[in-house]
Amino acid sequence: MISERLVNFINDQINFEYYSANIYLAMQAYFASQGLNGFTNFFKVQIEEENFHATKLFNYLNQVGGRVIIKGFPDPENNYASPLEAFEAALAHEQKVTQRFNNLMEIAREDKDYASLGFLQWFIDEQVEEEDTFNNAIQTLKRIGDNPAALYLYDQELSSRTFTPPAAV
Repeated sequence: MISERLVNFINDQINFEYYSANIYLAMQAYFASQGLNGFTNFFKVQIEEENFHATKLFNYLNQVGGRVIIKGFPDPENNYASPLEAFEAALAHEQKVTQRFNNLMEIAREDKDYASLGFLQWFIDEQVEEEDTFNNAIQTLKRIGDNPAALYLYDQELSSRTFTPPAAV
């Protein structure tokens, strides 16, 4: 049986995933205002991923008899000096998400909740991918620097990003 403590922390994570989606919605709006449609698409896909993560946690909590509690969240940042600054902020946010999932794993381990440990491992693996995605984008943006032609080409590349949810939610 899932502990009340773990239920509370998973609830916090559900809300943090929705907050993440809201942060990325603000970034999407920033890039749309800059006319960077590929970057706009990148963050549209990121929003879909965060909502998927929240839904996955939501469904799990219901499945194990926990009660989902939805809360509000702070306003996200809406302005950035450059695409690089936005991606660096996104990476810092993803690193916080990783820390939060590591904390959830630790609680499940302390509770000897093996079902939750197995469930949460998917998110640990997902966070490796998330951080890698943002790290790669940051490295690309650093190489681009102030080159508008290279930024245009990278924007075109990002327009092809799509979200395909895993088979099971």
